[in-house]
Amino acid sequence: MKSFFLGLLLLISCIGNVFSQNEKPSEMHFFARNVIVGTAQIKLYLPDLQNKKVALVVNPTSMIGKSHLLDSLLKLKINVVKIFAPEHGFRGDADAGEELKNDVDEKTNLPIVSLYGNHKKPTDADLKDVDVIVFDIQDVGARFYTYISTLHFVMQAAAEHEKQLIILDRPNPNGHFVDGPILEMKNKSFVGMHPVPVAHGMTIGEYAKMVNEENWLDENGKHLHCDLKIIPCKNYNHHTFYRLPVKPSPNLPSMKSIYLYPSLCFFEGTVISLGRGTNKPFQQFGHPDLKNYDYTFTPKSMSGAKSPPCLNQPCFGKNLSAKPIDSLQLLAKVDVSFLIEAYKNFPQKGKFFNNFFLSLAGTEKLRQQIEQGLSADKIRASWQADLTAFKKIRKKYLLYEE
Repeated sequence: MKSFFLGLLLLISCIGNVFSQNEKPSEMHFFARNVIVGTAQIKLYLPDLQNKKVALVVNPTSMIGKSHLLDSLLKLKINVVKIFAPEHGFRGDADAGEELKNDVDEKTNLPIVSLYGNHKKPTDADLKDVDVIVFDIQDVGARFYTYISTLHFVMQAAAEHEKQLIILDRPNPNGHFVDGPILEMKNKSFVGMHPVPVAHGMTIGEYAKMVNEENWLDENGKHLHCDLKIIPCKNYNHHTFYRLPVKPSPNLPSMKSIYLYPSLCFFEGTVISLGRGTNKPFQQFGHPDLKNYDYTFTPKSMSGAKSPPCLNQPCFGKNLSAKPIDSLQLLAKVDVSFLIEAYKNFPQKGKFFNNFFLSLAGTEKLRQQIEQGLSADKIRASWQADLTAFKKIRKKYLLYEE
């Protein structure tokens, strides 16, 4: 009986913050429970850190059970000298796009260097007292989610300064499909660094291998190659549905939001609200001018969404949070039907898109196709030749079975 309760407590602790957000216990069987993430296999990378000056690229997702990687390494007497923080910060409570300043961690008194805003890449000064860098951040598998852009710049700096980079791999919750338009490099930005589709179907470790071996780190005619070590996950493949124990950013509070993110993030490049400033971000969409909908929500200023689109305005639209979790898992595609629907029902077509849409889409074609009235199926069909070519490249770098 005692072992039963211990096991139950362990299961509850693994479910974590994400499970508490509008999902039901009856849906638990859709998720694997035996995945062991890279950071939990500490014996495999501890020897690489002993007697070294270590920098961590981490955020709130960098957990070993209930202990943050930073705290765990300090208890093991590893000489952690610096924390690098991506978008949303070390504590993970900053708004999307919010400028973050360097800081000091109150608990450990370690310096925190922001890798966001105007300082996206570690500098000579940042790395002069560092021997090895450890990257442990949970990604969600979408090209425009900026943790992989931070990964690029960390790899580039590590290559330039001859520092080893150790990646503690984590599952990709959207790793069971590859879909979306391929980024055209003329549209490169921090929300799209490489010629990959919106949903690339790779873990952080696999993605890093591809960036390294496809020579995507090269800059100004200089060839760069990162000294890379990856600690893979155990009991994981690309059809494993993994429930994230910690929300990866303030506006992805549930697995439903994570599954819908590759499809709904396009709304960031329009006037439409996707629910920032509510308890259902990335699970709904709406606007004050979409009057032919019964469902409404009103964005408010809150932590992680201080000035959301359509602030304090009733938005008419659609609630997607009621969809069963298994239907969102089986969706397995970048669904532009939501975007098409909102465009068709928005009265002022010329004001629907903004300049950010091109960065998110990675190509001018998607906007043109929507404006021309193409169906979602025809738009997705137009991606297939490029996706086939990308999958051949991707296959070379997979660490896990498909």
